[in-house]
Amino acid sequence: MKAIIVDDEPKAIDLLKGYLAHFSSIELIASFRNGLKALEYCGKNRVDLVFLDINMPQLTGLSLSRMLPRETKVIFTTAHAEFAVDSYDVEAADYLLKPISLERFAKAVGKIMEPPKVQERGGRHLLIKSGARTHRISPEDILFLEKEGNYLVYHMESRKIVARSSVSEALEALPPSFVQVHKSFIVNLERVDYVDREIIVILHTRIPLGPVYREAFLRVFRV
Repeated sequence: MKAIIVDDEPKAIDLLKGYLAHFSSIELIASFRNGLKALEYCGKNRVDLVFLDINMPQLTGLSLSRMLPRETKVIFTTAHAEFAVDSYDVEAADYLLKPISLERFAKAVGKIMEPPKVQERGGRHLLIKSGARTHRISPEDILFLEKEGNYLVYHMESRKIVARSSVSEALEALPPSFVQVHKSFIVNLERVDYVDREIIVILHTRIPLGPVYREAFLRVFRV
């Protein structure tokens, strides 16, 4: 999902950039302090999500939102609570009142994230390079993945495979039944035994459920 930030306050842009770093599925492609420049950019590039301040000079966030393609999702960010009612008139995905907490930001993002569809067992195999060896494994055999420095550990019932890879690279290769639940963990939804508040349990292993991933994970886990 490709996103942009539109806000005339540099500190507000920096804050949202920091928050977005927690979401590997959202790619921040640009940021603007001017609504007119943002509108011009959206007319030439695909933008799936806009974090949009309302009270800006030249072109307000509300006016800009009405000019965006219908499929573009909008999350308003503003210091003015009185604009909340107006934001619903343009079918905004959410309205965030500054100062914005990471937890509240994650909840808003969770609303627009598409829940992954769980893939049936018996899918394609994965080729994972570990050192000089290349392992061929079934995705259904993977319990979870854990990031350790520049490496990912693939945890299975009877063995582990360590591969040099990033979390985002692994998510691209894995079936949709694998979801990120923490900055350092990816879990196989088909192998989750239960969730206990901020902990996911898979075969007696306790995996942390990060606050920025909680909303999106619980939506698909309850399906």
